[in-house]
Order: sequence, then C-alpha cells, then structure tokens
Amino acid sequence: MNRFYGFDLGDAESAVARARCERGPVPEILTICDAKSLITAYALTEDGTLVIGEAACYCDGAKKRRLRFKSRFLTESSAHADIRAFAAGVLGELRGSGELVGGEDVLFYIGCPAGWDKHAREAYREIFEGVGYPPARIISESRAALVSACQSKHLQIGQDILSKPLLVVDIGSSTTDFAYVLQGHEAEMRTAGEVTLGGGILDELLLAHAVSYSNRAEKIREVFAKSESWKNYCEFAARRLKERYFGDEEYYKDHSCSESVLIQYDKPLPLKISMDQEIAREVLSASSDRLHGKSFVQVLTESLEEVRNALKDDEAPELLFLTGGVSRMPAVRAICRKVFPDAVVIAGAEPEFAVARGLALCGQIDAELAAFRRDIDELKRSSVIEDIVKAHIAELYRSAVETMVPPILEHAAAPVFDMWRDGAIERLDDTDEALSREITRYLESDEARELLHSVISAWMGPVADELSEYTVPICVRHGVPYTALSLSAYLSVEDVDIGLEAKNVFAVEEITLMIDSIISIIVGLICGGSGIAMISSGPEGIVAGAAVSLLVLILGKKRMEKAFMNADIPKPMRRIIPKNAFRSRIDSVSARVEETFYSNLETDKNEEIIGQMVDAIALEIETCLTRMAEVVEIPLG
Repeated sequence: MNRFYGFDLGDAESAVARARCERGPVPEILTICDAKSLITAYALTEDGTLVIGEAACYCDGAKKRRLRFKSRFLTESSAHADIRAFAAGVLGELRGSGELVGGEDVLFYIGCPAGWDKHAREAYREIFEGVGYPPARIISESRAALVSACQSKHLQIGQDILSKPLLVVDIGSSTTDFAYVLQGHEAEMRTAGEVTLGGGILDELLLAHAVSYSNRAEKIREVFAKSESWKNYCEFAARRLKERYFGDEEYYKDHSCSESVLIQYDKPLPLKISMDQEIAREVLSASSDRLHGKSFVQVLTESLEEVRNALKDDEAPELLFLTGGVSRMPAVRAICRKVFPDAVVIAGAEPEFAVARGLALCGQIDAELAAFRRDIDELKRSSVIEDIVKAHIAELYRSAVETMVPPILEHAAAPVFDMWRDGAIERLDDTDEALSREITRYLESDEARELLHSVISAWMGPVADELSEYTVPICVRHGVPYTALSLSAYLSVEDVDIGLEAKNVFAVEEITLMIDSIISIIVGLICGGSGIAMISSGPEGIVAGAAVSLLVLILGKKRMEKAFMNADIPKPMRRIIPKNAFRSRIDSVSARVEETFYSNLETDKNEEIIGQMVDAIALEIETCLTRMAEVVEIPLG
C-alpha cells in the first residue's frame, strides 16, 4: 500500500486528506478546485460540463445545480445520483491535478454518520466504486474524529486517552456524532448518529431571517419554491457570511458583517444577509421544522444532556474534544461548558479538517495495527509465555500452599472435628467426605479467592519483568508507549485477573493428602501414640483406656485403628478430647502438611495438574495482552 486518502464528504463542505503508509507528518489536506474546504455542490451546464465546488454555485447556464444532498441519502433516492455526480467530479479533479495517480496502490477511507447501518454503508461504498474510485472503506465519522483527537497535540496519549474519560463531539454539516472513551475503550453513545443537527441548519435559519426582513420577501420565497438552485445559491452565501462572522465574533462587535446577493430569476431581486450579536442569538434560538420545532441551542443542549445522563457519575468526561467547523462558534463551547462544567473543552487548530485527517489516519493506523496484531499473535502462539510461567510455577505453588494451608485447617478441618466430637458425624470413616466438602467450600469462598489473588499478584512481578523483554520490542516497532504492553504497569491500574480458582490449585490429589493428614491427626488423638491419649482421670477415662488396651492386644494397632474408623464412638468418649487439643495438634503438623503438598508437586502423578495450572495462567496472560492491545488501538486509531 502506497498511500491512504480520507474523504470527508459533508453535507455543506468536503475535504480530502492524504497520508503516507508509514507514520510521519500530519496528513495533508489536498487542494481541489483551488480550495482545501470544498463546497459540496455540483452543477451540470447546457453542454454537459460537470462543475463542482464553489464554482457550481455561481456558474451561468447551469441546467442542474445541487447542494446539500448528503443529508437526504437515507430518505431520497435522488440523493444517490447527486452524490455519484459530486464524487465523480472530485475524482476527476484529483486525477487531473496529479494528486491521485492511476495504478497507484492506495485505499480511500470515506466517512459517514455513525447512525448509518451496514446496508446504508454498503450502498454508499458502491457509489464510489461505481464511478471508478480505488478500493474504499466506509468509516464512521465519529471514529475518524476520535482518531484525529488522539493525534491532536492538545492531548497526551498516555495520560489523557488511556486514563481520562474523553468525549469527542463532532458537529458536521447535517449530523452531530459523539464518541466516548473510558480507560482507552471507545463506546459509541446512544445518541450517536441520531442527532440530525449540523451547521447547515444555521445556514437555513440565517437565510430565512434575512428573507423575513426583506421588502421583497414574498417574491423571494416564490423564487425559492420554483428554483432550488437559487435557494441553494443563497444558502451558500449565508454560510460564507456565518463562517466569516463566527470566525472573528469579537471583531464584528464593532464592525458590519453583511453580504448582498442579487437573485436573477424572472427579474432581479436584491437580498441583503447580515450578522451581528442580536441576529446570531435569534438564529441560534430560532425554531426549525427540521429540528421538530426546536432550536439549534435546544437540540445541542438536550443531546449533550442525554450523553451526560447515560454516564455514571465517575464516568463523566474530563475532556471534551470538539471537531467540525461549527465548533469554532463560542456559543457551542458555552453550551458544552454548561452541560459539563467540570470538563476541559478543547478543539484542534483546524476543526473543519479533523474528520478528513482522521479518515486518512485510519488507513495508516489499520495497516500498522494489522502488523501490531500479527506480532502479538506470534508471541501468543510461541511457547515464550508458557516457558516463563513454567519456570516460576514452583514459586507460585509454594507461596499458595504457605498462604492457604493454615486457613484451610482453621476453616475446614476444625469445624469437621467439632461436628464429629458433637456427634453430627457418626463414624471417623465419614469424616473424609465431610472434610472434602468443607475444604472445597472454603476454597470456593471469597476469602480464599482473595488470598490466592494476592499471592498471584505478587508472583506476577518477576513474570511480568521477563515478559517485558519480548513485549517492549513490539512497542518499539510500532511506536506505542513501552508501558502499553507491560503487565507490571497494568497491575498498577488494575490487577490481572488470572482466573485461577483456589480449588483448582489444590486439585483432587492434594485435597486427598490433606484429608488423610487431618484424619490421621484425629485417630492419633483418639488412640494415643504421638497424639493425646483418650485415657484421663475419672471412671470414663479408665473404661476407655481399658477398651483401647484390649483392642490393641486382640487386633493389633493397625487393625484397631481401622476398627475405630468404622466404630460409632460414644459421645462421652469423643468429648474427652478437648477442642483446643485438636487445634494444638493441627498447628504442630501444619508445616508437615505443607511439605506433603510440596513433595507431591514433584511427583510424576501431578504433572497433568501442574500442566493445567501453567496453561490456565498462560492463557490468562495472553488474554490480558489482548485486552491491553485493544487499549493500544485507541492511540493507534
């Protein structure tokens, strides 16, 4: 691909920008018909000549003259032919001036309102393809405005785009779109593409105001009803006057701002169009049929309020970035500040070219983003992440065991002992099922999850450092901040969700070993040996001691222990063992239980379990990289 072109075909004015394939200077705005901001108009003369731009508004002998046709694309089929004619004229000018060379490998990115569905976008694309454009893609103007905002010198990519809530307000000729970014993620607002509000409304209102003050008002309205060309011509004059006035409103506080138009239909009809503070207020607050009886100020205010109400309090934008020629108007900025009093309202130096430049950048960015994604996918497909995780998995397992075993013994083993001691569990042999259930329940608890999460977060440090040796070069190649793919940096904002449950770390084999250890403690407490003997002072203790001695003589210790496992030991005997004796014994063997886990980790039978842990953690890191890559797409495009 050699170059990318961005074509912002507006309802009132259009612009074409061109960007190189590689990153470099800001996309240049091309000059078409001696203008960078081209009037969206065309005329066909009697001899079949196609004229576009400002000349189309003035040329004599035009048998057909059209302006303001894009806004009718969804409602009037005739607008398709008008767009086709204008697009063909622009293409002819680009080729005739040498700005577009035939056979060059290029892509056109053409803007459309965010509210257009895929069918409308495809029909729009086919128009350009039909008149001979190079391959074209239809891109939401709100996305183009967002890209332009991201590239603006007014914003810091790392700080503003990735950390501050940002609202891009693109006020075009016929529609107003909103693009909202929170923590680097774009979300199209509910009102995007639905607000049929643009600078063209003001042209119509200003012209209507001028006509209403003319002593030839009725005659002029009759001409407009018969001749759309003359009406469009006068709207164009009103637009130029509006732009001149709002471009330096301070100057025109003390100077006249007016323009005279001579309408020559049946007979000459003079029309004077003027602007001052009072007229500006009237135009902005005048109702319009196209706005369902509301004013420009009302619709813009209500649209911004709808955006504000759709957001949570902590999501309110801290930055408002305005694009579109109308954003130059002080009244527009005042409305934005009124609705979002805590936000900083800014606009680029040339807001009227923001969408065209953003469209060209979309092409440049899409190409770079494709290469960026390929590098990320290649890293994910390699064994790098799995190898790093595998090298550190023993550390994770040891930390997890040291952290988790004591609370497991406290919250699972101790309650089961109490249930057996109180008679809720009949036989010692039934404790293994109860223990398994209680241990699993605890490992699924929020407390266990939080404990394991803290272990994993701490463990991620050295893993992230090793992984950065592979992610930093990707960032360098694609010109994005080094921290964009840094797990360490990401952890400072939001901990990586490994998605590994405590019950999966302590798999079935490990739980079985713990259960066996706990049961052996209980048996030891009952049968004596290294534990606490049931023999104690008093008649019950003597009887118990005699019974134990007799069983040892008859069955032997091993078989006696087995018999005890299946015996329903009377509650009085159970209660001879004090609760604190079990807890004391648990504390003394806690280290031995942990070592049992560690040794089990090194055996062949747990390779599958450890492998599952490695895969689960590596997969989550890859998912995290993908999420961070999506964030990178915002500063990229």
